[in-house]
Amino acid sequence: MQHNDNRSFAPRERLDGEIAVITGGTGAIGLATARRIAALGARVVLLQRSAPETAAPALAQLAGNGHRALQASVTDSAALRAAAQTVEQEMGAATVLVHSAGFTRPVPAADLDGLSDALIDEIFATNWRGSFAAIRAFAPQMKATGDSVVVNVSSIAAFTGLGSNLAYAAAKAGTDALTRALAKTLAPQVRCLAVSPGVVDTAFVPGRDAAFNERVGPTIPLQRVGTADDVAAAIVACCTSLRYATGSVLIADGGRHLG
Repeated sequence: MQHNDNRSFAPRERLDGEIAVITGGTGAIGLATARRIAALGARVVLLQRSAPETAAPALAQLAGNGHRALQASVTDSAALRAAAQTVEQEMGAATVLVHSAGFTRPVPAADLDGLSDALIDEIFATNWRGSFAAIRAFAPQMKATGDSVVVNVSSIAAFTGLGSNLAYAAAKAGTDALTRALAKTLAPQVRCLAVSPGVVDTAFVPGRDAAFNERVGPTIPLQRVGTADDVAAAIVACCTSLRYATGSVLIADGGRHLG
């Protein structure tokens, strides 16, 4: 879909005709985002590490038609390039890229030895390099459309320093820096934004169960932990309402970062 003659960046309510690629698309936040984006008329591509057929239950939840799943780990740059080529050739150029693939493992900040070199490398490969590699793969076609948007899922750990572990916090700080840098270098054809959740009720962080959520919820100013759909709504706002924004990091954490 070409936008070159209509790059006013005015807010819009629909995403009809857009092609939206979501890394980690079958994860909680990725799928919640896919549901919202599909309901607004876009065709959605779910990128995932596992075989495409395992995404059938996720695809069945999406309104409209023309959606598909592709296998591509964000740690495999060649697979990302191949996926980008498939999307452009078989569906049309991507105009929305949501990076929600991620990985972490709880390690207390004081446990310096618990954060092994291997775990650090794995966290950075998935959370930072994976984000960069996905954008690198899709940037040419997104720039060519003239009006595209990248939304990175970050974390308030990027600036509070408190999260599942120090490497994760550092990787997400890198995500915020990446978002700002590419907002400048890819403008005006591609806007780059990040959404920063706090505690979200998903299985993303091992060991955070219902008891954890019940304990933490009352300590948050808005009195509950976040849901995947809370984050998805913020991501969609970046694509629709917040179209005159780029390089911004939007906090959607119920006020948890306030301490």
